[in-house]
Amino acid sequence: MKIVSAFFFLLSGPVGSLAQEDLERKVFIFPESSNTSHVVLKSTSQRPLTSFTICLRTYTDMTRAHTLFSYATKTNDNEIVIFKTKPNEYNLYVGTGDVIFFFPEKVAMKPSWEHICMSWESDTGLVEFWLDGQPLPRNGMMKGHRISGEASIVLGQDQDSFGGGFDINQSFVGEMMDVYMWDRVLSDDEMCLVWGNRVPSNPIINWRALTYDIKSYVVLKPSLFSVCRAA
Repeated sequence: MKIVSAFFFLLSGPVGSLAQEDLERKVFIFPESSNTSHVVLKSTSQRPLTSFTICLRTYTDMTRAHTLFSYATKTNDNEIVIFKTKPNEYNLYVGTGDVIFFFPEKVAMKPSWEHICMSWESDTGLVEFWLDGQPLPRNGMMKGHRISGEASIVLGQDQDSFGGGFDINQSFVGEMMDVYMWDRVLSDDEMCLVWGNRVPSNPIINWRALTYDIKSYVVLKPSLFSVCRAA
């Protein structure tokens, strides 16, 4: 699988200095298809993962397949990938497994913000997918699997090698905000809190204290999420 444009986390290497910042009410804008534009993200933990929850919010008019989140390790460049295949279809890859979640297409096919959360746990293999605060039927894969904590984490691009191997045809074009990751499965109450922009404790990737490094053509700007929403 190949996926591009992204946020890229490297534990070490010549990536420049990483900034830490509260990005509340800000967005990363990916203005065009690219095999270079990405942002490096750094987790606060390097412990192996036996569960996780990833949440983020996107705004795009894309209809082709694209990658939102890529977590590569030295042994598997697709260790965790969130991939949107179609406007109404998401894939989650973990290890060598994957699951697909479908939902009804929106009647008015105009761009709108989407909030997603995906979680997985090794003990049961269960996968949860929440879209705009609502859960879809649970699925399962990779029971007993363990994920290395030494990772390269990228938003908007898929990695076909550790920290690289980007493919322009799978790059994300649009806006992204409110990116969080936990090393546990959030409860249903916590999933609802995240959708309402309230943050459960101890995220290992925290939009309100994000360590990141912008690479190539990605722009950080104030969000237009709440403009003209109610009169």
